[in-house]
Amino acid sequence: MFPRPIEQSSAPVRYGYQAFLPVALILWLLPLLAIFLTSIRSAKDINSGNVFGWPSEFALIDNYTAVFTQSAAAQYMWNSVLITVPTVAISVALACLAGYALAIYKFRVALPLFFLFVAGNFIPFQILMVPVRDMSVQTGLYDTIAGQFLFHAAFQTGFCTLFMRNFIKALPFDLVESARIEGIAEWKIFWYVILPLVRPAIAALAVLIFTFVWNDFFWANVLTQGEAAKPITAGVRALNGQFVNNWHLVSAASLLAAIPPVACFFLMQKHFISGLTMGAVK
Repeated sequence: MFPRPIEQSSAPVRYGYQAFLPVALILWLLPLLAIFLTSIRSAKDINSGNVFGWPSEFALIDNYTAVFTQSAAAQYMWNSVLITVPTVAISVALACLAGYALAIYKFRVALPLFFLFVAGNFIPFQILMVPVRDMSVQTGLYDTIAGQFLFHAAFQTGFCTLFMRNFIKALPFDLVESARIEGIAEWKIFWYVILPLVRPAIAALAVLIFTFVWNDFFWANVLTQGEAAKPITAGVRALNGQFVNNWHLVSAASLLAAIPPVACFFLMQKHFISGLTMGAVK
């Protein structure tokens, strides 16, 4: 039913695997390498058609400096922070509360309510474009930072609740019953008993939501019009002029935009791995 570990395979299979793995890794990294090489090319190389060849000259410092001098990249990055951090905080906080209620309390509509959270994850987000835009215009949240992080928080809370409910459900219910017998208040059980136990899950969820929201491009263009509220994913387009495409600057800005989620993952890698595997052997 399950694939046999590679260590238990025959010698030809092991050697073939060891030979194929570096090739697959190189093929996977080729797009990133191409973007990096484009980011250090000069505009003369791109205009002359030298897009995939070795750069005739390296403009690493000039290109990455131009990202901030020829566009409002610093403002876009700050906008992304202002959008992503509140989204993560609101989504994870609401998911912990809703997940605790759905996992611990027994009431008639608990299961249908949980299914409602699950069903929301299967709605194609493209069909929400028009009603969400109209709603943001009518409420005065269109083209604002608040409008973006409130929408993302509302959209991500369903997935977060599904995630947290399953983790809390896997905890021994005897812990909650013991605390109740001792007369501990319900909010203290949630704060001092449940939350410390699901800390790896919270870290894993925070990394996932941070990556989803930071890398969002679709809603950044739907919910914004001017440059003041654009995040970095949508703001990099400002580096392309009406008649000139500065692909070397766009590539440099794209790599800079990828640094925060990658750094977030490596900083939280220990908690992320433990959070995703918590309860797997129960």
